[in-house]
Amino acid sequence: MFDLSQTLALLQFGDSAYPAGGFAFSWGIEGLLADGFVPSRGALEALIAEHLTFRWASFDRVLLGRAFRAESLEEITEIDRLTEALTLTLQMREGSRRAGKALIGVASKLGGTRAHAYRQHMSGDATLGHLTVVQGLVYRDFGVTLPAAELLSGWTLVTGLVSAATRLGAIGHIEAQASLATAREVLADLLLAPVPADAEPQSFTPLIDIAVARGPARQVRMFAT
Repeated sequence: MFDLSQTLALLQFGDSAYPAGGFAFSWGIEGLLADGFVPSRGALEALIAEHLTFRWASFDRVLLGRAFRAESLEEITEIDRLTEALTLTLQMREGSRRAGKALIGVASKLGGTRAHAYRQHMSGDATLGHLTVVQGLVYRDFGVTLPAAELLSGWTLVTGLVSAATRLGAIGHIEAQASLATAREVLADLLLAPVPADAEPQSFTPLIDIAVARGPARQVRMFAT
């Protein structure tokens, strides 16, 4: 049954104009473009599918679900620390925390009670505030269901990747829409498979991780990751 309230929430939180700071991150796209690994739209779409399949679905989605279901600040903190420990590269850890802190800051100012409490709780610990954890607690704060929260998380990753490629001049606006349509099908297939109750977070995207880690060595760059 069509849920109007959920749909409107998805439109608001998934809008690129929502001030959560995502525009500052390319999640490896910039480095891979610079190194010649994304020579075509097809290569970009394959990279987005890799991001979704081998990191988002098996890592971010699992941790988001745990954070969404968590009932205490201590539980959320434990999930946040696990995210920190399992995110291998310094740049990816920093990018995840920066994006998470931007999102929770907006949610706190908009009246999110869990967001406000966790923002205060994590203020003294620079290792807390990872994006996927914050997404879980923020989206629950505003009445979004877990399936809708997963959809939002995956879709904002997709739009961030495509937006970065567009801003870097790798594709045009029409090609971007075609890439979004392709990624939409990948994401839809992943979302159809529920996360097992005993799922442990895992990822394997070595090329992306290396591209992000090499960021500080580049003389000129537009994005934080």
